[in-house]
Amino acid sequence: MTGFETMLRRAERHLRSSCPHMRRLVKTHGPCEIKVRPDPFQMLVASITSQQISGAAARSILGRLERGVGRAGITSASVRACGEADLRTFGYSARKASYLMGLAVEVADGHLDLSGLQDLDDSDVVARLVRLRGIGEWTAHMFLIFSLGRPDVLAHSDLGVRQAIRSFHGLERLPTKAQVLKLAAPWRPFASVACWYCWRSLDANPGGKGA
Repeated sequence: MTGFETMLRRAERHLRSSCPHMRRLVKTHGPCEIKVRPDPFQMLVASITSQQISGAAARSILGRLERGVGRAGITSASVRACGEADLRTFGYSARKASYLMGLAVEVADGHLDLSGLQDLDDSDVVARLVRLRGIGEWTAHMFLIFSLGRPDVLAHSDLGVRQAIRSFHGLERLPTKAQVLKLAAPWRPFASVACWYCWRSLDANPGGKGA
C-alpha cells in the first residue's frame, strides 16, 4: 500500500468517527478512490477546460486537444505550438484559449515551475497559481487534491461541496464560505477526502463551475 493509499484509509476512519454524514457516505460509497494525475500541466489544462461546462463537454474538448497535439501529448510546448486559433477549433472559447496559451507560455519559459510546487504548502501553491489568468481558487484547490494529493483541501467554493453541505444540514440556501468552513470543521485534517464523498453523494464529478 502506498503512502497516499494509507492516508486515504486513515481519512476514512477519521471521517466515520467525526461526522455522521460522512459515516453514512463512507458506508454507502465504500473506500475513497481519489486518482492523482501524475502530470501537473495536464491537470491544470483539464481544470481550465472543465470550467463552466459539463463533464461530458470537457471530455470531448480534451479529446480533440489530445488528437490535435498527437504523439507530443498535452505539454506546454505542444499547446503553445497550437496557438489560440487551433485551440478554438478544438472547442475552446476565445477566453479559455487565451488562458491555456498564457499557462503554456509561463511553463515553457520557466516562469512557472510546476514540479517545484510540490515543495510549497497549500496556501503558497494557491497564491502562486491564482496569479495566472484563468486560474482561480477553485482550480487551485482541484490541483492540490488531484495533482499534489494534498489531504486537507476544503474546496469551499465548489458547487457540489456546497450542495452536499446544504443537504446534510437542511439549509434553505447554499452555504457561504464562512458556513462551509464552520460546518466542515469535523472533516479536518482530511477535507480533501470529505469533498470526494460530497461529490459522490450527488453522483457528480468534481467541478464547482468556478475558475
